[in-house]
Amino acid sequence: MPDSNGINERIRRIAEIIIEELKLEEITPESFDPDMDLVDELGVDSMDLATVALVLQDEYGVFIDEDDYPKLKSIRMIAEYLQSRLQGQKK
Repeated sequence: MPDSNGINERIRRIAEIIIEELKLEEITPESFDPDMDLVDELGVDSMDLATVALVLQDEYGVFIDEDDYPKLKSIRMIAEYLQSRLQGQKK
């Protein structure tokens, strides 16, 4: 399944971005649970999420609407959201 490999690479890259932008010292991309709730379990606030969203927009060349921020609760959800945005651009 080539698609699952691509999503796994995207999940790892999103984890790297979140760790770097939020200066998380206790977590590595390998140990970051892609299903962890970023707000409830990690304590990411709306400003942090906005910062991450801006970096992701630059990295992937997609627009992330502020109204969609509540959908971006975990790394896996962010990866799936980006995947759908990227596929939408190709059509």
